[in-house]
Order: sequence, then structure tokens, then C-alpha cells
Amino acid sequence: MVVKMSSVVDLTPEEKELLADIQRRKKQLLQEIQRLKDEIADVTAEMEQMDNPDDNSADSKSKQMNIGRKKFNMDPKKGIQYLLENGLLKDDPEDIAQFLHHWEGLNKTAIGEYLGEKTELNLKVLQAFVGLQEFEGMILVQALRQFLWSFRLPGEAQKIDRMMEAFAQRYCQQNPGVFNTTDTCYVLSFAIIMLNTSLHNPSVKDKPSVERFIAMNRGINDGGDLPEQLLTDLYESIKKMPFKIPDDDGNDLTHTFFNPDKEGWLLKQGGRHKTWKRRWFILTDNCLYYFEYTTDKEPRGIIPLENLQVRLVEDSKKPNCFELYPSEANSKAVIKACKTDSEGKVVEGRHLTYRLSAATQDEKQEWIEAIKRSISKDPFYDMLAARKKKATHLQN
Repeated sequence: MVVKMSSVVDLTPEEKELLADIQRRKKQLLQEIQRLKDEIADVTAEMEQMDNPDDNSADSKSKQMNIGRKKFNMDPKKGIQYLLENGLLKDDPEDIAQFLHHWEGLNKTAIGEYLGEKTELNLKVLQAFVGLQEFEGMILVQALRQFLWSFRLPGEAQKIDRMMEAFAQRYCQQNPGVFNTTDTCYVLSFAIIMLNTSLHNPSVKDKPSVERFIAMNRGINDGGDLPEQLLTDLYESIKKMPFKIPDDDGNDLTHTFFNPDKEGWLLKQGGRHKTWKRRWFILTDNCLYYFEYTTDKEPRGIIPLENLQVRLVEDSKKPNCFELYPSEANSKAVIKACKTDSEGKVVEGRHLTYRLSAATQDEKQEWIEAIKRSISKDPFYDMLAARKKKATHLQN
């Protein structure tokens, strides 16, 4: 009896396409594995050299600092702890702030993440970091450009609130008499950030005029109006030159989004093939963008959150799962999304749901809450409205 072995010729076009896709992915996976092996080998070699007790040279210290930088870019808290334990940084907020402000190659996202934490040490480092900024004689928009170039704002509203409060205090300290209160500086800073988005985001069709910008900021100077010329100068500066988002020196995230609601790693289940893949997600402008690597310049996929809902789900293979699903009554509705295929072509997604897995229960809950806020409304409005009410309150 002769058994005829199947060959590529016997496959259907769909099966050939699937086989080619598997082969491409296998090649990419092998390349990524080799890249990781090379990185691990480099770091291991550096650490073995540092284990030599007789080697106290400046070259060894430089290598330790580079390892600390890499650790910081992957996990800011662990990176700082490594530098402290090895005597490369003093356990002092001023010294840590100097490191964050001056050391080359640090990931701007990681700097923002560290400065946004609420521990006693982190709060002191934030104050020291802002204290290194020189805003004297600058108009507010110039100071904002400098401040927002030194790190990337995190997505959480509470963290942004602390950072912008520290900025407003520093600016008013170095420019006395410009504003009556730090609340005025705080509110106007957010107004400038939103003006930047309105003027330079192509999806915003109704561009605000200078007259509207002035009217929007009436009464914010402790109940009084700011000089129209000041507001006009701020408007024209943003109109001519939008804010530039810093490229990450350490991780080079060049395709980035200003002021994301949330960002981080999640596992995403495939649509046709139910495999799980690790992706870097950014939540902003009522959309979820996901990337294969943080170094990618373009997202692999975009999921608009319009007409979607989010819910907890149990999965036998992965913990801490949640999924996006259509809010329509028709459970078979396909989610309107797009992604790039293996050849870089943009294709329409075919997901009925998007199932995602977080690393921890806390992260899962944070993502669910952030997505719910993004679907319903901007989380900054309530916070900003309360501060604006305080700034416009007339003193008796």
C-alpha cells in the first residue's frame, strides 16, 4: 500500500496563505528570540565583569550605570533601586532628580511614570526635578514647551494633576506678578494644552479663534481677566508652533500620543487564530492603539471605542481577562477596527470581541476603568472644572 504524502500543491489558496503566514511569523519569532539572546548575553557579560572585586575602574562604574539605565527604562522603580544598591546614586531626592534630568538615554515615558508615583520619595523627587527647571522670564507657553520636553506625561489624571501643580508653583515662583494665584497658572496651562490639540489635530474641524480662546479664559485670574495681549501671544505661539513630543532616547517610541489616558503591555487574543500575543497598548482620543514593540513607529492595529463596551471575562488559559464587545443588541456584529497584515497593508479587522489579559488584577481593573471613562467622557473635565471654579472665585 502506497501512502501519498500531501504537498503544498494539494493545499487550497486559503491554506497556502495560512502556511505562508505561519512561516513568516516563525521567521520573525526566531529573529526576535535571537535578538533577546544577544541582549541577555551582553548584559550577562557586563554583570560578570562587574562581579570582579578588583575592578574598581571608571569603566566598570560606567558599565554599571548603563545597566542601571537599561533597568530603569524597563522598570523605573527597579532601575532606581539597582542604582541605589550599587552606590551609583545617593538615597537623596536631589541626586535622583539630577539623574532623571541630565542622564542621557533615559526613556521619557519611564521618567514620567517615576515622577508620577505618590510615594514620599517620588513626591520629593518630583519637586526637586521641577526645581531644576529654569522658567524665569519665559512666557507660559515657552515654559510649558521646556517642561513637557523633559519627560512624557503619564495617562492617569491624578499623576498629571500633581505634575502640573508642581509646574505652576515653580513658574509662579520664578515669575512673580504674572498671575494672581498658582490656580490661574494651572488652569491656563491646561487651556494651552487643549488649544494645541484643537488647532493641530486634523480630526478637530471647528478650530477655535483667538477671540474664542480669550473668552474661554475670562475670569480665571482670581476672578479677574488676564491681559488680552498675553492670551493673544499664547494663542499665536501655539498656532505657529505646536508642542513637540519628545522621542524616547532609551526606547525610541517615536510614534507617540500626547497625554494618553493609559498605556502599557497587555496580551491580546487573535481573531481567526486564538493565540495570545503581547502588545503595547495606548488609550487616547477614544481609541485603543496597539503596537508589536514600543519601538514601532506605526501601530499594528486601531480599535475605535465608539459603540463598544467593556466587561470582565473568565478564560481557562489566561488570568485577569476582560474584553471589548459591541454595544448593539446583535451579538454577531463585527467590531469596526483595522490592523496591518504581515506585508504592512491596512486591512479591516474581523473581531466579534477583543479579549485582553493584564499582568495583575490591579492592572486589569485600571484598564477597565480607563476604557469606561474614555467611552463616556474625558476624565480630565471634572478635575479641571473644579480647579477653574476655584480660580474664578471672587474674593469677598
